[in-house]
Amino acid sequence: MATSARLTLDPSFRIAPVEPRLFGSFVEHMGRCVYTGVFEPGHPLADADGFRTDVLELTRELGVTLVRYPGGNFVSNYRWEDGVGPVEDRPARLDLAWRSLEGNAFGLNEFMAWAAKAGVEPMMALNLGTRGVAEALELVEYANYPGGTRLSDLRRSHGVDKPHDVRLWCLGNELDGPWQMGHKTAREYGRLAAETARALKRFDRDLSLVACGSSNSGMPTFGSWEAEVLEATYEMVDYISLHAYYDPSDGDADSFLASGADMDHMIRSIAATADHVGAKLRSRRQIKLSFDEWNVWYQSRFHGESSLEWAEHPRLIEDDYDVTDAVVVGSLLITLLRNADRVGVACQAQLANVIAPIRTEPGGPAWRQTVFHPFALTARHARGEVLRVEPECPTVSTARYGETPAIWATATHREATGEITLFVVNRDRRNPCALDVTLPAGLAPVEHLELADEDPSATNTAADPDRVVPRPGTGLRLDGRRATLTLPPASWSIVRFAPQE
Repeated sequence: MATSARLTLDPSFRIAPVEPRLFGSFVEHMGRCVYTGVFEPGHPLADADGFRTDVLELTRELGVTLVRYPGGNFVSNYRWEDGVGPVEDRPARLDLAWRSLEGNAFGLNEFMAWAAKAGVEPMMALNLGTRGVAEALELVEYANYPGGTRLSDLRRSHGVDKPHDVRLWCLGNELDGPWQMGHKTAREYGRLAAETARALKRFDRDLSLVACGSSNSGMPTFGSWEAEVLEATYEMVDYISLHAYYDPSDGDADSFLASGADMDHMIRSIAATADHVGAKLRSRRQIKLSFDEWNVWYQSRFHGESSLEWAEHPRLIEDDYDVTDAVVVGSLLITLLRNADRVGVACQAQLANVIAPIRTEPGGPAWRQTVFHPFALTARHARGEVLRVEPECPTVSTARYGETPAIWATATHREATGEITLFVVNRDRRNPCALDVTLPAGLAPVEHLELADEDPSATNTAADPDRVVPRPGTGLRLDGRRATLTLPPASWSIVRFAPQE
């Protein structure tokens, strides 16, 4: 039985400009993300630097604007010095985070060269787990100082004459988690993050710094961790981080499709916590949020790091994504845009092979997973200002989040062209929805794509890489300022409206 809903698109109701950094990704030395993912010397499509050109092309098509590197859990026991200089002189190390052998053939300078070819901004993470202020300063000097000092001249001797000029730095990773090398209490981490931030701002006051927030909202210290860390760092950092992964493995499809409700609540909770600290400190600054790890992850299928055997870039957490996963990813992107006034950075984790939109085979092909498509289309068309969109719609009952709106939507407006793009998800997996959209005068639909399938478990594979792709939507009608479209059950859609000539 079809349901009905309605919403209004009005350029007067603005949330914030679309921040390009919302379309970030993540490359960690984990599994096959780096080796045989973005980097595979000897591959038929590898360039002179060993970068897979097929993956570079897909990265550009995906619309990634920023990439966080080198972790993730990996960074908390990482020595950046191991990954620079002549490759033949680089030591092999044990990565304690993922019980892997790290040969260090790919390091800082390789990543920066790859990022330049991909056209993405680098977001570097510092090891504040097993290292501290001095090592952080040394890395920033090596990366960013022009020359004339020991470390900047060391970089130049490694063939990189100009500084990398990395502007965005993470002060560690998930240090609230007992699985992290160098796990700390909020007080311990807050003091270390403050001292590191103070030193980095002395080096360059215009660097943007991200303090570690909770590793997930289920942590017992969620909220209190952010409050204590920000009390120590508020005047020196620019962002507090959030991480969230959504697991469909328990079979509760209704709750899974409503994952955006949890992400939205998490964003609002941490924004409120940050504002409370700012008020308490009588600060005029506003801390923004860096949602620098988010995705669908079948975590219940992963039995933990202690279950892993030591191996060199093993196949690790290579989830095969289906149609429902893609719809959820689309809804999470909608959530990030709906909170564009507070979320300034976001990174889907990860880019290649490990819970990734891009999959590869060593020596073989690369292809787009289902989750590639909502990300690519949102990154391509979400431009200008995010509009406040509040659908009137039925609700869906979920075990995890209670009653949630069946229709989850946002829109963006390009003032220069007058174009409005609507992004919308029907969370109801049982019923289609007839959605009425009230438009500004003079607009008409120019494109309507939807991602849905009669088989919600359908996936893309190396043998059938285009089994699931966005297809032209059906049933879109225009009557004056009213557009009506039918949203299939459990679907993600994009509709572009432009001025009529």
